[in-house]
Amino acid sequence: MYKRIVLKISGEALAGEKEHAGFDDGVIATLVKQIQVLLEKGIQVSLVIGGGNFWRGRSADSQMDRTKADQIGMLATVMNAIYVADAFRQHGTTAVVQTPFIVGTMTEQFSKEGAMNHLQQGHVVIFAGGIGHPFFSTDTITALRGAELDADGLFFAKNIDGVYDSDPQLNPNAKKIDEIKSHDIVKNNLKVIDLAAANLCFERKIPVVIFGLNEPQSIIRAVSGEKIGTIVTV
Repeated sequence: MYKRIVLKISGEALAGEKEHAGFDDGVIATLVKQIQVLLEKGIQVSLVIGGGNFWRGRSADSQMDRTKADQIGMLATVMNAIYVADAFRQHGTTAVVQTPFIVGTMTEQFSKEGAMNHLQQGHVVIFAGGIGHPFFSTDTITALRGAELDADGLFFAKNIDGVYDSDPQLNPNAKKIDEIKSHDIVKNNLKVIDLAAANLCFERKIPVVIFGLNEPQSIIRAVSGEKIGTIVTV
C-alpha cells in the first residue's frame, strides 16, 4: 500500500467531453471522490494538474516565443488548480494550492515543510505553476515534487491506458506494454512521459504507474495495486 503519492492529471481531462476549453464538473467530482477514498485509507495525496484545457504551448501560434508560451501555460495550471481546490472544498476536503512563485494571496509559495505539514493533516496539496521556469513540463514537476516529498509512488493519469511501443493514435497495431523500466523509456524515446521526468524517476528509484483516467475508478484501482495501465519500474 502506498503511503504518499503524487498524482498527475492532464488539463484536458478536466474538460471531459466538452468541445471548448473549460471544466466538466462531473469529471472533477469523480476525481475528488476517488481521492477522498484514498485519504480515508490514510494515503497522503498531492496533485499536479496540467493546463491543456486552456493552453497548449505554441500550438496556437508556432512563431510565439517559447518562454512566453510556457509562462502562459504555467498560469493556466494555476487557474485549474484553484478551480479543483474549490471543488474539494465543496465536497468537504481541504485542498491547498502551492506555486513556486508568488501569486498574490491566491496560492501559497511552495516549500517542502509546508507541503508535508498539509499532507500530514490530511489535506490535498495541488502543485501549480510548474517549476516557475520555461522548458519544463508538468511531467517534470510531478517527478521533482515526488522526489522532494519522498513519495513512494507517482501516478500519471493519461488519455491513453498506458505505454505502447508506438503511438496508438497513429499505429492501430501498437502493442501495450504492461511493465517497463524507466531507463528503457529514455533509451527508446517513448513519449508517454518526458525524458527529464523518466530520468529523475530512475535516479531517485521512484516507481511510476501510467494509466487511463477515464477507466472506471481508475485512480483507486491504480493506487490499490491493481494491474492497470503500465508499471514503470526502476
